[in-house]
Amino acid sequence: MKESYDKARVVGLLNRILETELAGVVRYTHYSLMVFGYNRIPIVSWLREQATESMAHAQQAGEMITALGEHPSLSIGALLETHKHDVGDILREALENERAGLQLYKDLLAQVEGKLVWLEEYARQMVYAEETHASEVDKMLRRPGDVKTYSE
Repeated sequence: MKESYDKARVVGLLNRILETELAGVVRYTHYSLMVFGYNRIPIVSWLREQATESMAHAQQAGEMITALGEHPSLSIGALLETHKHDVGDILREALENERAGLQLYKDLLAQVEGKLVWLEEYARQMVYAEETHASEVDKMLRRPGDVKTYSE
């Protein structure tokens, strides 16, 4: 027998994840268009990979919502234009947004842990992926040779 869970809250979190990941697609695509300078090609490539990953994450969240018999949101998360397009500024914004998305996955995990194993496993995998991604962005923000994390 599965333990009861708050379906409305779980679906609400999944819809917020869907919206946040869709905003990530737009954000990373925009960032990729605004990179200039000698290192443009590898940075643009990395940013576009992140947009593709965000789309895959959005699709996964939508699949979870429909598996629960509910309707995925057609909204998109907040998109704020800071007009800061230095690569460091872009990475700092990306890190802030990744941390916000990570918190949503952690909130989802807290809601389903021990109640819905399939959603628990999904949430754990996404927490792992988002934490790994955030740590990579953190490393990109460090000065060459610095070992301490950027956020310290």
